[in-house]
Order: sequence, then structure tokens, then C-alpha cells
Amino acid sequence: MTIPKAYQELCELARECAIVESIDALLGWDEQTMLPPMNGQYRAQQMKYVAGLIHNQRTNPKWTQLLDELENGDWRPNPNSDQHTTLKQLRRKVDRAARQPKELVQDLAEATVIGQQVWAKARKENCFADFLPALRKIVELKQQQADALGHKGNRYDALLDEYEPLATTEAIEIVLSELKQKLVPLIQRIAESQHRPSSSVVRGPFPIENQRKFATQAATAIGFDFQRGRLDVTTHPFCTEMGPNDCRITTRYDEVFFNTAFFGVLHEAGHGMYEQGLRSSMYGLPSGQYCSLGIHESQSRLWENMVGRSFGFWEHFYPSAQSLFPEPLNGGTCEEFYAAVNAVEPSLIRVEADEATYNLHIIIRFELEQELISGNLPVEDLPQAWRQKYHDALGVTPETDRDGCLQDVHWSAGLFGYFPTYSLGNLYAAQLFQQAENELGDLQLQFRDGKFDLLHQWLNEKIYSHGQNYPADKLVENATGHPLSSQPFYDYLFKKLGPIYQL
Repeated sequence: MTIPKAYQELCELARECAIVESIDALLGWDEQTMLPPMNGQYRAQQMKYVAGLIHNQRTNPKWTQLLDELENGDWRPNPNSDQHTTLKQLRRKVDRAARQPKELVQDLAEATVIGQQVWAKARKENCFADFLPALRKIVELKQQQADALGHKGNRYDALLDEYEPLATTEAIEIVLSELKQKLVPLIQRIAESQHRPSSSVVRGPFPIENQRKFATQAATAIGFDFQRGRLDVTTHPFCTEMGPNDCRITTRYDEVFFNTAFFGVLHEAGHGMYEQGLRSSMYGLPSGQYCSLGIHESQSRLWENMVGRSFGFWEHFYPSAQSLFPEPLNGGTCEEFYAAVNAVEPSLIRVEADEATYNLHIIIRFELEQELISGNLPVEDLPQAWRQKYHDALGVTPETDRDGCLQDVHWSAGLFGYFPTYSLGNLYAAQLFQQAENELGDLQLQFRDGKFDLLHQWLNEKIYSHGQNYPADKLVENATGHPLSSQPFYDYLFKKLGPIYQL
């Protein structure tokens, strides 16, 4: 059957909206990397205006007219086809936009731009009081947004749905509880082990220019295309795209700790490779957009940890690291370095956390932001609540808010509901990596030889190319033959950490 003219018009509307959204992304990237400090307030006005334009586009009655015509007509595209996905996902976007008043959308855009600027300064100066008014306003606006979107008694569900469609708070709580039950005994066994790797080898000096060179080399090797992307510096690392061939990744450097920038780059490169693997011919349409944030995080965590912290990876890259960083590395072995970058130690900073304790960081944030959005936790009580949860869950207590509730950019950007996707990403990643090894053979031997292309191609085929044609859980089940389970992640951790700690 011939594709209806109304469908073609619908696609044109979506592509036009994607152009304006890409301009918004470019403004946001520039704000975080290049913007002169004195222009912060005007940038907030610019992004507020653009948010209004996007909302106007998304609430144009033409969307509903075309969707109604296509959904009620004789044309029935095959389920999971690009056309079916376009109708289903655009209807979802249009409905969500229609439930949000334009003024609220613009207020949120302005508040979060200002919030990120205030947060960056407050973090640098370790002053939560300076950030408090901005955060309070953002929380109030996110509460209003959740109520406008609609929910069944739990505001957090409405916000979570933006990042992990169809997921519920209750379902996430079950998954994270099961994961925690597996992780806590493992972490305890590691803590009691008499075999502890030294971390001195990942402690500086690591000249920043050589860090940039080495991280770029590694990101290129695993598959990030710098002809279609770039690497810059920011306060809190992120990845963003603003066109089918324009994907920006960022990092921050620490001259005395290797892990911060290097694994940050691999993490963001994993995000970027997903974006670069989406079908550029479908840019602006759901089949050319990422499936969910959980799937997105599965790619960043897979390339950062399952590849970047693997022994095969360092068998290949350690000689290059030694040549670039002779002072800290020339006296050590690859085995010692591998153990150091995989050391398990309860810590304060999420982005520098080891794989075993990382999900506990996520659970803390998941619990806190639910309490903030429900109104059960006053915003001014956040620092103390943060310290208490870190003490209870990890046995460490931040002495400063910089290392506590000011460490992440997410809440200043209004990204409530994002954090649990990191843990979902870990679970998705382990299950995908296990299946890839089943199909591709010994990946460690490939990594040792500097070959990452087979894994990259496998992920392109199984994940990237499908866009939003399947929901996240179905996408992973199609790729692996099994529904999501925490067992592959636990098996992966034990296989890696068991020999290091002689468990």
C-alpha cells in the first residue's frame, strides 16, 4: 500500500521540530563549555524563547489532525516498522506536550539554565546555600510538571516516564532492591579480603595534554568518529547531539587521578557511538532516535567498564599509557594497573565510583529525588539527608557539599527521573555484553589485538539501528534471547573481581 501523503507531512513536521531542538542543544552545549560567565542571564532568555518555539511546534493542531487521519484510516503499517513507530512515538510526544502549559515549559527552561550556572559556581565554592533558591524553584516546577503530565498518585512516575518510557517507580524499586541484595554481600566479601590492589599507579602526575591525547586515541579505537564529533572540557561530563553528524562529548581533567578524565571520555564516547550509530536518514524521526536513557546508559557503561576496564583492553593500551605517563607507570605492570582501575572502595563521588559500589550511589539519588518530588524532603534538608544516606549505605560521609549533594549536574538541569537509568544501563550492558561474547567469541583476545569493531558492529545491528522501534525491555530480549535480569551483571562482576580479591 502506498504511504499516505498525511504520513509524509507528519514526517516533515517532525524533522522541522528536530531542527529547532538541535539549535536548543547547541545553545546548551555552548553554555556548558564556551559561554562567557557574564552572558549567563541572556543565555537563559535565549533558551527560554527556543523552548517556547519547540512547545509551539509540538502543540500545533496539525499534529493531531494528521495523526487522527492516519490512525483512523485504512493504512496499517506493520508493527515495529519505521512507519508504525513514527505514529506511536509521535502521538506520545504530542500528548505529553499538550498536557504541559507553555508558560511552565518556558519557566523550566529558564530556571534550569540559570540553575546550572548557579550550581557550577556553588559547587566550585562549596556553598549549597547559594544553590538552594535555584534548586527550590526547579523542584517546585518539576512537581508542577509531573502534575500536569498526570500520574496515579506518584509524581515521580510522570518524570521517570520521560527517560525510561513505560517504566514505573515500583518496578524500578524491585529491580534495584534485587540488585542491592546481590551487591552488598559481594562488597562485604571484598572489604574483608586480605588481597588489596594498590591505587598508587593511578595517582599522578598525569599531564592534561597527554591525558587528552590518550583518551582521544582510545575513543577513536573503540569507534567514536571525531569527523562527526568533538571532545571539550566542562564542569560535569556529558554527551549531546545537534544533528545526524554532530555529536559532542565532554570531560574534566584531574592531573593527579587518572580515572576521572579517561573513563569519563570512554563513558561519553559510548553515548556518542550510540548516537552516531542511529540511522542518519531517519534523523528527527523516532526510528532514528535513541530507545530510552537506560539503553543509552547501557552503551556508556559497556564501553567505559566492560571494555575500558577489561584486561584485554589494557594489554593493548598499557604500552601507550606508559610512554605518555612514564613517571607513575614505568615502574608498574599491566596486571597492577588493571587491578588498580578495578579496585573496589566505598567512595563519595559517583562518577569515580567502582563498578561494585556504583549502583549504591544511584540508589541513594533515586531515593532522595523521590522524596524531593513528593515534597516529603524539604530542599533545605537535602545536604543532611545526603550525608546520612551515604553513611548508611557506603559507610562514608562527605565533609563538604561539593563532595556531597553538589557533585552532580542533574538536579540543576531538572533531570529528575534520570538517575535510575544508570543502574538499568548496567544491567542491560552486562546482558548484552554476555550475549555478544557468546556470538563473537573471546572478546578479550580481540581487545588485546586492538580490535573493537566486531563488538561495535554487533551493537549497531542489535541496538543502534532499531531506534525506538522496540521498547527497551523488548530490544534487549530480542538481542539476548532473555528478559532483563540482574544475574549477568553479578556474574560479570564476580568473574572480574573474584581473581583480583581472591574471593
